[in-house]
Amino acid sequence: MNTLGRWARAEWGALYLAVRGPLVERRWRAVPMTAGAVCLTGLVQVVQNQSWGYQVVQNLGAVKAEDPLWLALLRTPLSLFVPALDLPVWGALAQILLVFGIAELCLGRWRTLVIAYVATLAGTLYARVGIALGPDYPIGLPASDARVVDTGPSAAVVGLAVFLGWRYGAYVTAGAVIVAMVVEVVLKENLAGKEHLAAIAAVLVLCGWAAMLQRRSRARSASGAPPIQS
Repeated sequence: MNTLGRWARAEWGALYLAVRGPLVERRWRAVPMTAGAVCLTGLVQVVQNQSWGYQVVQNLGAVKAEDPLWLALLRTPLSLFVPALDLPVWGALAQILLVFGIAELCLGRWRTLVIAYVATLAGTLYARVGIALGPDYPIGLPASDARVVDTGPSAAVVGLAVFLGWRYGAYVTAGAVIVAMVVEVVLKENLAGKEHLAAIAAVLVLCGWAAMLQRRSRARSASGAPPIQS
């Protein structure tokens, strides 16, 4: 148990401390964006299950590779909060509450939204590239996937989980998320799984960029120059 406890502290200690302070001080007031995201996702789920609301949600937040790019980009922000119809909505709500909440506490609401949007947009753009390449290429997709709706909040959740794992030294957790997404693609090769991998790739690029900025900032600080603000 002591060994397990030491491992848990090493893996999640920094993340726990980053979350605990603002959450103890302000409780739910510390995560207004997350609370809004959960409520919006729940509302969208209710609306899209109504006879009058399904097409409304499709027109405003359902992104498909067959759509014109400008229309897909307009729909992408809301698409983060459109849960899949064939999956239980409580799973999406729990993912948003946990991962978005931790990210908002640790990174702030705007960084959280930017990373979530980058991850979702990476999946959206990958689908177009994959379909253009065709199924004969390793990263290609069949033409039928052009009519499949993008992943909704799951790509953003996966991307945020990987970024948080890197940022706070929870490398085993981040690695487990990546491995799980690879296994998903191997066992059930579908558009959503491959979009998750595209989201991870985009977030890893963000991690590399942030690491480069940190190295430059430390180098400038060591030389006496003003640090770079990232």
